[in-house]
Amino acid sequence: MWRERAIRLLLGALLLLGAATAEAGAQAANRVFVMDVKGAIGVATIRQLTRAIEQTKRENGAALIMRLDTPGGLVSATRDIIQEMVGAPVPIVVYVAPTGARAASAGTFIVYASHVAAMAPGTNLGAATPVSMGGLPGLPGQQPKEKDGEKDASKSASDQKAINDVVAMLRSLAQLRGRNVEFAEKAVREAATLTAEEAVKQNVVDLMANDLNELIAAIDGRKVKVGNAEHTIASKGAAMTAIEPDWRTQLLGAISDPNVAFILLIIGFYGLILEFWNPGTFIPGTIGGVSLILALMALSALPVHYGALALLLLGMALMIAEAFTPGIGILGAGGLVAFVVGAIFLFEGGGWDVEVGLSWPVIAGSALSTAIIIFGIAGAAARAYRRPPATGGEQLIGSGAEVIEWSGTEGRVHVHGEIWSARGERPFQAKDKVRIVGRDGLTLVVEPV
Repeated sequence: MWRERAIRLLLGALLLLGAATAEAGAQAANRVFVMDVKGAIGVATIRQLTRAIEQTKRENGAALIMRLDTPGGLVSATRDIIQEMVGAPVPIVVYVAPTGARAASAGTFIVYASHVAAMAPGTNLGAATPVSMGGLPGLPGQQPKEKDGEKDASKSASDQKAINDVVAMLRSLAQLRGRNVEFAEKAVREAATLTAEEAVKQNVVDLMANDLNELIAAIDGRKVKVGNAEHTIASKGAAMTAIEPDWRTQLLGAISDPNVAFILLIIGFYGLILEFWNPGTFIPGTIGGVSLILALMALSALPVHYGALALLLLGMALMIAEAFTPGIGILGAGGLVAFVVGAIFLFEGGGWDVEVGLSWPVIAGSALSTAIIIFGIAGAAARAYRRPPATGGEQLIGSGAEVIEWSGTEGRVHVHGEIWSARGERPFQAKDKVRIVGRDGLTLVVEPV
């Protein structure tokens, strides 16, 4: 009898455990995860998206919603994000929001790569022509001019290849997700844009939603292709869980800002220069070393023009040379010009699909502070180096002394509270005043005052 009771109790416990597990799984699946991407697309965005996809998969979420508002960003980072989205094991919904937001340049590519694309009223997308590919004669992105029925030959074959590669990438995403292919090409070649209403009508995005609750209700039951299998989004009544970037992602996002990276670079050089001029304090060297390492981390993730970086270093070297070299300021002026030009072109173009560069206040402030520090501290150091010695035996040269005793051409003198051996070309008497004109070891050379 007791055996039957034990078996019944065991079976009941197993049934309760299975029901609890099924209920927990159902609750986890009835959750939608939300991540915010705001500002320029960069390396921090890749890390943020990767971690969000992993968490959504690990917790069996119904979908991952990316709330997007961006002017564009790094082309290389955008390609990595697209690869993550296309290969994601969970449905990814890109929602251009809130009202007034945009998905320009890189944002357009991200919208096309999503499983479900949505926009809030009052938003727009498009203008996907990379800035680094347009705006200057001979660069891709400009429409060829016709002259006497012939196209302007200023557009090189390499430019055509570059722009065609970007067009092909966006067209392939449009074909993969069943979206408007024609607009994809216009967005790159002609920088075309669409409002939310126009994007829905032209099948660029799937729907419009006023807020996240409306979006979650609208995507319920939608069939999307996740990997190689068809997946039905079950988001009805799903709870929203916000995914916040961790501190590493936030730090990477902060230092990968061009202005922050530039300031860290300058602080690093300041710290090392001050440490070399005043060794032993360790504080400037420590701050400079940490700042320089952080700057190098940021520069490794940013498209840096190394010619502009060389101009920066040359400018600082010329200003240091001016501080130590007497002249009329040619080296200093040239160094200041080289510094400013290097700062302007340090991040200009080269990998960005949106105008990203150093702000003028940062450039002006850095140039001014660098000039003050180098001309001020280096100039003071140079003047101190050229100043006559104020201590030691060399300081005695030119000083007056009093003869204590003398015999022939040698004797002893009193100077600065000390008694020195001395010699001269003529005999002296005690109490005579003499002037020191040289020193030979521990013997002073004197002459009459």
